[in-house]
Amino acid sequence: MILKEHVPLVPFTTFGVGGPARYFTEAANEADVRDAIDFARLHDLPLFVLGGGSNLVVSDDGFNGLVLKIAIRGIDESADREKRLFQAGAGEDWDSLVAHTIDRNCAGLECLSGIPGTVGATPVQNVGAYGQEVSDSITQVYALDLTSGAVRELMPEQCGFAYRSSVFNTTEKNRFIILGVRFALTPGGEPRLSYRDLQNYFAGKPQRPSLAGVRKAVREIRQGKGMLIVEGDQDCRSAGSFFKNPIVSEEKFRDVQALADKHRVRLPSFPADPGMVKIPAAWLVEQSGFTKGFTRGPVGISSRHSLAIVNRGGAKAADIVALKNEIQRAVFDQFGIELKPEPVFLGM
Repeated sequence: MILKEHVPLVPFTTFGVGGPARYFTEAANEADVRDAIDFARLHDLPLFVLGGGSNLVVSDDGFNGLVLKIAIRGIDESADREKRLFQAGAGEDWDSLVAHTIDRNCAGLECLSGIPGTVGATPVQNVGAYGQEVSDSITQVYALDLTSGAVRELMPEQCGFAYRSSVFNTTEKNRFIILGVRFALTPGGEPRLSYRDLQNYFAGKPQRPSLAGVRKAVREIRQGKGMLIVEGDQDCRSAGSFFKNPIVSEEKFRDVQALADKHRVRLPSFPADPGMVKIPAAWLVEQSGFTKGFTRGPVGISSRHSLAIVNRGGAKAADIVALKNEIQRAVFDQFGIELKPEPVFLGM
């Protein structure tokens, strides 16, 4: 294990804010991970596991502990009946894995193209987009259990997958360090086209799109919304969608619908669990006065996606948190709905 001190964390985040880590190390294998855990315990330090930094807001004061960046690489393939299994190290770049599976003509991850970050981060939040979630394809999560010290092979039912959540960020938060993930995909399978943006993209085209065609479309749609990391694009200095889409009761939905009708605006919605309705957080944010391009000093709302808070240049973490709080208050005051942020807040 190579240990560094006082390492700036700004280069490791897409937001580009935050102070330094007291200690920092990268783990290329399980042994490195265990060495980092031992060091943190010996010195009574808090431990933070870092992936791609695309869903992270670091305090301006930094983190007075050990940041462990997972850099475990490698992709292994095998066959299992009608499925093709891809086992990837937690430090593999997520979009590169998606591209690899599509090159292998395997369906199941195509709609998750263009999402920044690493493989190991995807089960934590049950990453999803355009009608797919990683839990649709995950068969095993390999994780080091900090309680027992053993590497465990967790099946999907043990991961507690739900909308943007799992046991890894709820009931068992800070218990596991993910080392690798296995996905079961369908060779020659049809791409998923359940999401409206994709349906509109391919509307009127004579042939059903290929997996590669859907990947291309997803990346273009994401770029059009400022949700694809592109060097020099100011809207990319963000953590992507900052708030989760709230899932509310049908009764609460009717209350919001009444407000929308009063102001003669259409309220979009999506089905959720029985008796529940999902309302787009972006709609709530816009209706509360924070439209695309909104600016509050060095931070603001993306010019292409009202759900992305962006660093317009020179922002501090405190600026991002202040705007987050302002948006949450406005949405709650107007609709009685508490927006929950997606990013992890480190050192706050």
